[in-house]
Amino acid sequence: MTVGTHARRARVRVTGAASVAVRPVLEAQRRPARVLAVFPQGVYLEVRTDLEPSVIAVITGEAVRLPNSVLLGAHLPPVTVGDDASVGDRVIELGPLTLGVRRWWDPAPPLGPLDAAALAGAAALLDGPPNPGLAGNGTVGMLASSCADGWLLGAVTAAEQLVGLGPGLTPSGDDVLAGLLVTLRHLGTATGAERAVRLAGWLAATVTYDARTRTTPISATLLHCAAHGAASPEVTAVLRGLAGRQALRPALRRLHRLGHTSGSDLAQGIAIGVTAILALSGTQPPGPNATIGRESREPNATVGRESPERTSMSGAPATASGGTP
Repeated sequence: MTVGTHARRARVRVTGAASVAVRPVLEAQRRPARVLAVFPQGVYLEVRTDLEPSVIAVITGEAVRLPNSVLLGAHLPPVTVGDDASVGDRVIELGPLTLGVRRWWDPAPPLGPLDAAALAGAAALLDGPPNPGLAGNGTVGMLASSCADGWLLGAVTAAEQLVGLGPGLTPSGDDVLAGLLVTLRHLGTATGAERAVRLAGWLAATVTYDARTRTTPISATLLHCAAHGAASPEVTAVLRGLAGRQALRPALRRLHRLGHTSGSDLAQGIAIGVTAILALSGTQPPGPNATIGRESREPNATVGRESPERTSMSGAPATASGGTP
């Protein structure tokens, strides 16, 4: 008598290296997950958890190393969207694959001290990114001018409007915001621009609040990563180039090649962040293209100067997932 029609697949056990950004989810109690998207070089898993990031990218070495990635040195198993998986206890179960996390890598390496004048010189090399997804969008212009002016109300209003704006797994508005947040965190800290770092905190609280209901799951996860300064190597390479730690132009070219418009959108956010850091630290911004859509106005509230407390819909102060800005 035939007991079954399919042979039981043998499990394949491998080890991998994970981003510390997803460490809380990977080290938590094991939870069910599902395959959210499948690509030749990677699989996105959505974990059923209230923790963030809730989406983990399981990738091979040829894929873009997003800040929520687990890198494995083996072939991906054949899976389809909707398949079940599990994540936790430092293990990912995906089809016949058992992936144990044994090593960690940092998606938010610090830059070290940087003189604002040196940043201004490097920023002069920032050309306008090719084909940004929101070219000419007035909300992007409002975000840029508000950040540079230190106008908190304008900045958070524009950020709220940009979350989830545009098509795709990572909408253009989210990519602009991610590039901005990472830049304010890293270069603001490196130059000692405290107002820029505080601005990053307010914007992080704004864009991560209820992000899961306002944009795609993968983009919500990447916004949470960016709120802590975590990004792909292509983004951090540009920041290192601006800080004089490596060549800037080749790093910009690599960033611009990411996705359909994602690289250009991230670069646009970086440019907005650099201009804001220079303006808020009292350093002369570079060139006319540095202030995208900037308009003169009398700010109702400025970052670091009697900024009003931002409240969430529940009435409690809105904070980023890492704490109070």
